[in-house]
Amino acid sequence: MPLTDPDRLFPVEPTLRGLARALYDSVANLPIISPHGHCDPRWFAENDRFPNPAELFVIPDHYVFRMLVSQGVPMTDLGVPRVDGGATETDPRKIWRCFADHQHLFRATPSAMWLDHSLEHVFGVDVALSPDTANDIYDHIDGKLAAPEFRPRALFESFKIDALATTEGALDDLHWHRQIRESGWKGRVVTTYRPDAVVDPEFEGFADNVAELGRITGEDTSTWAGYLAAHRARRAYFKEFGATASDHGHPTARTEDLPPDAAEALFFKALLGTCTADEADAFRGHMLTEMARMSLEDGLTLQIHPGSRRNHNAAVFARHGRDRGFDIPGRTDYVAALKPLLGAVGMEPGLTIIVFTLDETAYGRELAPLAGAYPALKLGPPWWFFDSYEGIKRFRETTTETCGFYNTAGFNDDTRAFCSIPARHDVSRRSDSAYLANLVATGRLREADAFEVAHDLAYGLAKTAYQL
Repeated sequence: MPLTDPDRLFPVEPTLRGLARALYDSVANLPIISPHGHCDPRWFAENDRFPNPAELFVIPDHYVFRMLVSQGVPMTDLGVPRVDGGATETDPRKIWRCFADHQHLFRATPSAMWLDHSLEHVFGVDVALSPDTANDIYDHIDGKLAAPEFRPRALFESFKIDALATTEGALDDLHWHRQIRESGWKGRVVTTYRPDAVVDPEFEGFADNVAELGRITGEDTSTWAGYLAAHRARRAYFKEFGATASDHGHPTARTEDLPPDAAEALFFKALLGTCTADEADAFRGHMLTEMARMSLEDGLTLQIHPGSRRNHNAAVFARHGRDRGFDIPGRTDYVAALKPLLGAVGMEPGLTIIVFTLDETAYGRELAPLAGAYPALKLGPPWWFFDSYEGIKRFRETTTETCGFYNTAGFNDDTRAFCSIPARHDVSRRSDSAYLANLVATGRLREADAFEVAHDLAYGLAKTAYQL
């Protein structure tokens, strides 16, 4: 008996289910465009075997370990590294056993569906992970990982990935991307420009980071003009390694379009570390507009990921660092916040700005109306806590009537867990097929058009929005 129901996520009513299945079948085997995520380019540069099942499924996946932590399991029991190099579990079999012992916590969550899909369709496992099956499944996966067809590049090809974008900070030398390019391998793994550390005055070590930006670009980043020139230089360097987008993770969606002298004054305060919280937010907001203007010059798609209250637990941040499951959604304003940016560049048809949200209440009230008016603005797919069947369904129901399908940017998986990529795209394709089937059955969409839309949602829109 298969681990996964072949009709999962399809409507229960037979006629609707049949149409949803037909729509899904038409896109199920399309190549994958993975235009935004956090996979490690080192995997594809070195093409070494993945070390073990724990390092593939547990340690890098904050979806997984945050659930276990919420039930009192220490991160150190799950092998999550400490920033001080302190003790943490290193036995991968123990980590895997801990994961299996707590599988019941994931019931009905997207993580459970992604795991079952990966176990069945990637590794050929036909029994559910549980305390009783943990050792056998570990041994099975570990044996598979030793085979050449389970090396990172081979899996990339078997997943039918057309293009995969990683995300690197502005100061990264991109040596893993250089190694990929020099290896002659044809898989398309590109970088994305993420300048948070050198545009956020509240980022740890901001002034030192800006100085390093100047050192590696040869620009005088103690001046406003030199600072902007250094960003242009780094963006050009990232484009050499395939970058088609920049990405910006800000606490709010605030943008500003300040006069040059006001922006320069804020920059100097940021370097001195004397910005108030509001001034730091204003500087980040102005830099989004500067980045948009740079995108008009160099063609990079601009992604904005606002509304995450990062590192909510100070002790976890101090012990384990960033991206450890304690980034929490918060209320986010978009209409007023994006007005300066959209006033400056929002009518530019040659610019693509993709806005994400963790505040679902903003979709119908603010984001869909904005995307339905400004040529430069596109809606990113449901992100993070909402890249799920219900999240995708709510997104379509809330936005389609206002901004249609073609002011959205398709799907991206935003993952660090490589083997979940096909699983996540499968959920998106199934969810969208179910939604489209309902539109056809209620007379809101012609059936022939539904098949075209299914293709665009699964593949075409992301390919276009990210120029991949």
